Amino acid sequence: MAKDKDKTVSTLGSQKSQVAFDEEKIISLWKEIKAFERSVSKHAPKGNYVFYDGPPFATGLPHYGHILGSAVKDTVARYQTMRGFRVERKWGWDCHGLPIENIVEKDLKVSGKKEIEALGVDVFNEYAKSKVLDYVSHWKDTVERIGRWIDFDGSYKTMDNSYIESVWWALNEINKKGLVYEGTRVLPYCPRCETPIANSEIAMDNSYKDITDISVYVKLELEDAPNTFLLAWTTTPWTLPGNTAAAVNEEIEYVELRIKDKELGEESIIIAKERVGVVKEGYEIVRGFKGKELVGKKYRPIFDYFARDEKLANRENGWKVYSAPYVTTESGTGIVHLAPAYGAEDMELAEKYDIPFVRHVGSDGKFTKEVTDFAGERAKPKEDHQSGDVLVIKDLAHRGLLFAKEKIVHSYPHCHRCETPLYYFALPAWFIDIQSVKKKMLKLGEDINWIPEHLKHGRFGKSMEAAPDWNISRNRFWASPLPIWKCEKCGKTRWVASVEDLKSQFINNGNTFIFVRHGESEHNVLNIATSDPKAPYRLTGKGKDEILKVIREIKDKDIDVIYSSPFLRTKETSTLIAEKLLISENIIEDKRLGDFDFGDFDGKPFAEFLEYEANNMDTYDTPIRGGESYLDAKKRFGDFLYEINKNHKDKTILVVTHGIGLEVAPALVEGADMRRSKEIIDTIEVSTGSIYKFDFTPIPHNKNFELDLHRPYIDEITLSCECGGVAKRIPEVLDCWFESGSMPFAQKHYPFENKEWFKENFPAQFIAEYIAQTRTWFYYLHTVSSILFGKAPFENVVTTGTVLDEDGEKMSKSKGNFPDPAILFDKYGVDALRFYMLSSPLMKSEDLNFSEKGVDEVYKKNILRMKNVISFYEIYKGDHKEAKSEHVLDRWIIARLNETIKEVTDAMEAYKLDQAHGPISRFVDDLSTWYLRRSRDRMKEDSETQSEALSTMHFVLKHFALVSAPFSPFLSEEIYQKFKEDNDPESVHLAEWPETKKTTSTEESLIVSMALLRSVASLALEARAKAGVKVRQPLRELRIKNKELDKKVELLEILRDEVNVKNIVIDEIIDTEIVLDIEINEELKMEGDLREIMRAVQEARKAKGLMPKDLARAKIYANEELQRVARGFVAEIKKSCNLSDVEITDLESPSDEFLVVLE
Repeated sequence: MAKDKDKTVSTLGSQKSQVAFDEEKIISLWKEIKAFERSVSKHAPKGNYVFYDGPPFATGLPHYGHILGSAVKDTVARYQTMRGFRVERKWGWDCHGLPIENIVEKDLKVSGKKEIEALGVDVFNEYAKSKVLDYVSHWKDTVERIGRWIDFDGSYKTMDNSYIESVWWALNEINKKGLVYEGTRVLPYCPRCETPIANSEIAMDNSYKDITDISVYVKLELEDAPNTFLLAWTTTPWTLPGNTAAAVNEEIEYVELRIKDKELGEESIIIAKERVGVVKEGYEIVRGFKGKELVGKKYRPIFDYFARDEKLANRENGWKVYSAPYVTTESGTGIVHLAPAYGAEDMELAEKYDIPFVRHVGSDGKFTKEVTDFAGERAKPKEDHQSGDVLVIKDLAHRGLLFAKEKIVHSYPHCHRCETPLYYFALPAWFIDIQSVKKKMLKLGEDINWIPEHLKHGRFGKSMEAAPDWNISRNRFWASPLPIWKCEKCGKTRWVASVEDLKSQFINNGNTFIFVRHGESEHNVLNIATSDPKAPYRLTGKGKDEILKVIREIKDKDIDVIYSSPFLRTKETSTLIAEKLLISENIIEDKRLGDFDFGDFDGKPFAEFLEYEANNMDTYDTPIRGGESYLDAKKRFGDFLYEINKNHKDKTILVVTHGIGLEVAPALVEGADMRRSKEIIDTIEVSTGSIYKFDFTPIPHNKNFELDLHRPYIDEITLSCECGGVAKRIPEVLDCWFESGSMPFAQKHYPFENKEWFKENFPAQFIAEYIAQTRTWFYYLHTVSSILFGKAPFENVVTTGTVLDEDGEKMSKSKGNFPDPAILFDKYGVDALRFYMLSSPLMKSEDLNFSEKGVDEVYKKNILRMKNVISFYEIYKGDHKEAKSEHVLDRWIIARLNETIKEVTDAMEAYKLDQAHGPISRFVDDLSTWYLRRSRDRMKEDSETQSEALSTMHFVLKHFALVSAPFSPFLSEEIYQKFKEDNDPESVHLAEWPETKKTTSTEESLIVSMALLRSVASLALEARAKAGVKVRQPLRELRIKNKELDKKVELLEILRDEVNVKNIVIDEIIDTEIVLDIEINEELKMEGDLREIMRAVQEARKAKGLMPKDLARAKIYANEELQRVARGFVAEIKKSCNLSDVEITDLESPSDEFLVVLE
């Protein structure tokens, strides 16, 4: 750790610095004054500024990549807030897809679709839902600690019904445009997850891995020329059992080679002329010919599993040579084997020529039963990706069809979630027609400002140009279900755009329910809580009158049947109604309609229950002591409602129950979650004799009777078809990238809510993520937005690089090749880490080899320097706030401040965050190492120049807090809190951005001149060091070649003091830039000795912990020469070092130079 004066405390092996303590105090301050909430609610003269925050998965802990992204977004949000915008910031969670499914499979010890279905999709998905937010508290702690302001508690989730409903709407709109179709395509496929994988996901980090595979040269014997073989080459031997054709290029030159083999005898091989080298030796060329001579020739199947199937479609076109222009001689043999189900080009050729299409490897990655020699074996398993190839190769070798084999190392795609090797697999799926909208997408992409710019027409533009149609379906479980139903009778598809749309198409029994609470009972008068069905509480006279009123209201409703709670008061109510309506034989008792189970409070005063409820039952699922929860009651009423509705059709059903029944029924009809259900029960008033009438339509719901659009609940919903048939939902779920691409509107439940808001605030002004999202989230956002709204979804995009370890390797928890972020927070504070990353090449989309030394450097050069500046200022600050200074140093630092504000503002307006950090670092350097050092003595003196210096410092520090606020939110707040006045906002992040002033020509000249002065000073100090002369030793003269400083008296005086010379001469004749006279006479030496003595006294004061204003007595032990100097300048020593007395005496050891002791 840096050796500074910070207080440190041990925390789990790390050291918590004072900087970290200070930052945590700032977090507490922000919470106390509700700074974030006020930043959003305060007046925003420029209106809303919208940015999109990519939702992370909550299935792991946040890492440096997340911290980087959060720092970028927080910096821009703070800046735009200070510029006068309202920047709403809501967190989001990506909940669906393979990441969580893989975790669930491990936890539940199941693998693959069959085992999941055997376990139960409901069990699997409910567990997935419970696991989604496992790490939320860790994320919240980290996000808060890194200083990011965002609404974390009000986060949206892609698994929310409202989000899914918006996604359904979007899909329907795209379908209405004729852009959705069902088809069979060869797609990247994961056999372990048993689902296609998006091309964009394969292009993401770590999807391609270098692996060693076996390539083979296999012999295809021509039917019309026995013992003559086509030599085909493939790097995927496992696909050979699915071979149904071969391809050549008509224009390529081929040759027939005669080969003699001791074991096999003589045979002929056909190969492209340019690839003869692969045969190596032992051959002679028989003849040469063009590839078109081979087209149409038939060959004997290398595996006949499918060839002998007489019912195979297009069998007559199989095992024949076809022409394909994509065949080249760059590798292989110029002859390509075709397995149409496992290659996109193979399938295109098969569709063109009606070549047989066979699947010899199933969706589970295993050879099918038709492949009798290898049935059930995995073709390319994760554990041993060569095993399937080896099985095939051994069989070919045994039958003499293997010409050669060799190992190859190549980059191969793997599942980005489970790391299983992928292969290309033809399967039916649903697609969005990208080709029809690609031109529009490319045009709209021109409206986006990219940082860095090269991505616009580079990675992003090229991704759009090469984009295939979008496969939006997945054969999985935990995701938004595709809202498509297909009729079992006529095959017609029906699309659902919303929950209400679903209800309108649902095959409903058409029942109407009327819930009635019993009339007033004796227990109501006694105010007793009772849940005993046998309790002898009858209706009162008033209660009977209430029910007669109910009868008058429902007499024309044509009641078909009455269901009643078995309690005496409800039975009396039911009987009275039945008698008056002449339907007494249709009363059915059902214990599920009973009163609330009050548990330990049964038979006790109702007020005691209410008191217990208020103090203990704060959630809907909290049970009363010894009894049930409101959720328990809702579930039994839900069981009743769905069962009875199923058993009746087009009936009016009267339900006589208790208050609890009418309290939970609205939640059942609505499908309310627990929060909403409790809201209903807390606000609803249900008096005796109350009525609740509703037409009931079942909805997809979970075990808590909450609306749940996930599988398997949505699969239970069947729709009516115009043909009279029943439509069932197709089993596929939606590609999670479509959910992500819908984020701008789905997070707002558009268009079902917030229509005006979305209309006014779309597109977003800003978005930021790391480079891999260029081909994924950014692309999918753009695709969905272009199709739905005809606009690019965002105006400005900042794309960052990837954070790697110090050696350029991927950061890995198992390797432990990176420092724990929490330890760095404690060691250096968050500001240093944020500043380090945001000023790095990461902001140019370049990778960063993360180095703790880099964080330490920022910590020392920026954070500690500013803290030291503040500490010094506070010692002398007094009350100097208004004095205006004409001192050249004061004018210069103000000019530099204005220049910095202008540079930072320009960079931030251009979204070039790294260029905004540079000016701040340079200003900190100028302020601490030049302005303060050169003004230190002025600030100590009790004079007019002290007031000017301190006033200038006050102004500079307060404005520095403003301009640095987005970049160093903690340090800037700490500074601001020291300088804010009563009428200032409570936080620097609630203040306005400092005014950007144009630098005047005078200021520009001063800045240039001061830079020249410092350059000259640097040369002079280098000359001193080279000569071995300390800076405290005055010298006679410095000669300068550059005449720019001539007659600039104030600047020359600063230079003279800086390099400690008596005289400065401008001399254009000298050969070098400067000439320093290093000859020291007696007078100069004495002055140098005096400075050494005073330095030693000041060091002694510092070591003793004295403040500048503290008087002290000094005892100076020195040799005879230094005693003479000290005695000659006692007055100067006392004044300069704030001493009341100075005693000068002999050294105890003659070898020492001198020693200072303070008393």
